[in-house]
Amino acid sequence: MKRLTTLGLIAGLCTVIGLFVSSGPEAVAAALWASGWGAVLVVVARFVAVAWAGLGWWVVFPRGERPLLRACVSVRFVREGINTLLPVAQVGGDLIGARLLAQHRVPGALSGATTLVDLMVQALTQFLFTLAGLGILVALGGDGPIVHYVGLGLVVAAPALVAFYLVQRRFGQSLLQAAINRFAGGREWRIFGAVDVLFERLRGLYAARGRILTAIGTHLFGWIIGTLEVWIALRFMGYEVGFLEAIVIESLAQAVRGAAFAVPGALGAQEGGLIALCAVFGIPAEAALALSLIKRLADLAVGLPSLMLWHAMEDGSVEAGRRPTQGGPARLGAALRAFIRPRDTHLRPAHEPAFGYAAAPADGKGE
Repeated sequence: MKRLTTLGLIAGLCTVIGLFVSSGPEAVAAALWASGWGAVLVVVARFVAVAWAGLGWWVVFPRGERPLLRACVSVRFVREGINTLLPVAQVGGDLIGARLLAQHRVPGALSGATTLVDLMVQALTQFLFTLAGLGILVALGGDGPIVHYVGLGLVVAAPALVAFYLVQRRFGQSLLQAAINRFAGGREWRIFGAVDVLFERLRGLYAARGRILTAIGTHLFGWIIGTLEVWIALRFMGYEVGFLEAIVIESLAQAVRGAAFAVPGALGAQEGGLIALCAVFGIPAEAALALSLIKRLADLAVGLPSLMLWHAMEDGSVEAGRRPTQGGPARLGAALRAFIRPRDTHLRPAHEPAFGYAAAPADGKGE
């Protein structure tokens, strides 16, 4: 996996360099300079979009068990920073976030379940956002390779989306328990109880359709907030782009970025996608590359403080008596283990078994 990530990074860097050289570094720099204060507004829009995504996560929680809103928002920033700036295939930050939420007295099973539901809602709303962007493009007269490629991508993504949902229902529970039985059948401990609790939580969350619909609406509006990045940047560069055109560019560019999840930062994929999409509306390659640079500036402006916040939260967990971890990869591994079997049993309600361990018999012997 590390080798594949490294190869993807090298290929992405080569693609980016080639695109900048072919477009002319001076022209790209001039377009970037023309954006002026627009770049600052893009960073502000990114902060608002990430905070709004934290709200979308928060509304998934049952009313009586919700953490503070600022807890979900701050952890959501950590998820964003890790997924954007670290080579973790855009899922490591979510595992870390599920573990960090335990510091706010959220039981492990509930933290893991709400994270999975939040990921499902984000994937669904991105699919809908991309579908809307494609529909707008067709309505505006677009009918070329982009329409066909994106349409094919949506056809491929739809079954994957359904599969991700089914894995979180009884179908996935049966598969997971069968795998555990196969690989841990002779051991003294089981995590069947933990699996049952996790899927019970998932069933409860998905049964609350009002909260799910609220989360979907919240995340859809969050994608619209993200569209401001494109609209503001291009407007400040002097291009009269309407908001519908900005939705097309942002939605399809996000789809390209998502498809390139294995490449750190979607290097090359984002730049190439923006060049192709901007060209549909007569925007030159140098402006598209300047737009990509502004977006990457927003990645850094939001991601770096988020990584610092992660470090501060980890220090807080050490002060709270948890075992410290060393470095990003070690912390990611710890998060994965905690997602499966967290040890913070003192943060768990008395009625909920430890997420990852079955309750031990009173005599201390195995079952």
